[in-house]
This record gives sequence, C-alpha cells and structure tokens, in this order.
Amino acid sequence: MSTSRVALVTGSSSGIGEAVARRLAAEGFRVVVNSARSVEAGEKVAASLPDGHYVQADIAREEDCLRLVDDAVAHFGRLDVLVNNAGITRPIPHADLAAATGAVWREILDVNVVGTWQTTVAAMPALRAGGAGAVVNVSSLAGSRPAGSSIPYAVSKAAIEHLTRLLAATVGPQVRVNAVAPGLVETPWTRGKDFFAPIAEQVSNLAPLRRVGQPEDVADAVWALVNSTYTTGQVLLVDGGSHLR
Repeated sequence: MSTSRVALVTGSSSGIGEAVARRLAAEGFRVVVNSARSVEAGEKVAASLPDGHYVQADIAREEDCLRLVDDAVAHFGRLDVLVNNAGITRPIPHADLAAATGAVWREILDVNVVGTWQTTVAAMPALRAGGAGAVVNVSSLAGSRPAGSSIPYAVSKAAIEHLTRLLAATVGPQVRVNAVAPGLVETPWTRGKDFFAPIAEQVSNLAPLRRVGQPEDVADAVWALVNSTYTTGQVLLVDGGSHLR
C-alpha cells in the first residue's frame, strides 16, 4: 500500500475546493474529492487527478460525514489532511432582516458550521492516528468584517473561525487546525452573477493588490498551512489586502 499522504477536500467538485484538490495532488497527495450534489463534476475532477477518489456525501447529514471518512480511509488506508471547504449561502441584502428567516439560518448553519464540525469529528481518529494530522477550514473575510452575501453566512464564517481556534487548542499535538479566509474570489458560483461585477470593480480599485482572488490563490494558502508544521489556531486572510480598506 502507498505511504503517500491522503487529503479529503469537501465541496471539491468546482471552484476553491477543486483548486485545493488539484494543488494537494500536485504536491503528491492522494485526494478524496467530495460533493453533495454535483456527482458527475466531482467524478470528473477525481478522475483527472493522479490518484483521486470521489465520494458523494452531504456534510449536513451526520451519517454522510461518517460514511465519507470511512470510505476515504477504507480506500486509501489513512487520512492525513482534512480541508473543510463545503459551504452554502443565500444572497440576502443585510438590511432585509425579514428575508433572513429561521429556515435560512438553519440551512446555512447546518452546512457551514454543523457540517464542518461533524466532518472534523468523524475524521479525528484517522487524523490523530498518524500523529501529524492537519485540518484547514475555509472561512471568509465576512467572518471578521461586516460584509458577505448575507448576515447568516457571515455569522457562520465567524463561527468557523472561533471553532478553528477552539479545536486547535483541544486536538494538539497530534492534529493542527487552521483556517483560510478568502475575500472576493472568482468562481463558477460568483462569475456572471449580478452582484459580482460591482464588487469586483470595487475590490480591483481599492485593494492593495488591485484584483479579485482566484481559486488558486486560496489553494496556495491552504497548502502553506498544511505544510507549516508549527502553526495552529490561525486564520489566514487571503484577500489581496481588502481588509486594509
């Protein structure tokens, strides 16, 4: 059996997750690709990797999280890195308080926060077994600034950042836990949407690096945290300096 490291990247059929999966594969990882619904796209990404494996699972369902991790370990024999990228949002203007209903809150929190928690808990025995496991959560600039596609989404990302710190303080030294917090990133979800163009123009005009992010920018940051063996409990902003404005 191969001794090369194994990474599980949730929500990796496109966008940031796909870029992370490809970067880790390029660094020699065997990668488990995952999505809740985009099965064909996920299978295509996995098939394009040197040693990829696809598992359909909805992280909002605890039984799916357990099955996802069990499948990854059964297929590759180990798990070294978990990247909690899967997430959802519902674009709602912040001033439209009534539109952010309880149902919207529950839907977003169930995936972004509870789903991240459930997947991490399911993966922890395997991550601990190797003695040098790593978790990287994908947050957002909206987790620390009054921004984002909706208030429930921003709150969910703030929760992810504190969860990152709490876990890091709890699961060391066997496992490190960090997070990346992207600013505006051009992905299949944002590209062509009505809200994207004006925000992209604003970021390109004001941010010190004068452009919006690409999925590969976030993948670079994820790899840096995976590879930084004396770093834990950190949230790395990946926003071209937008937070400075």
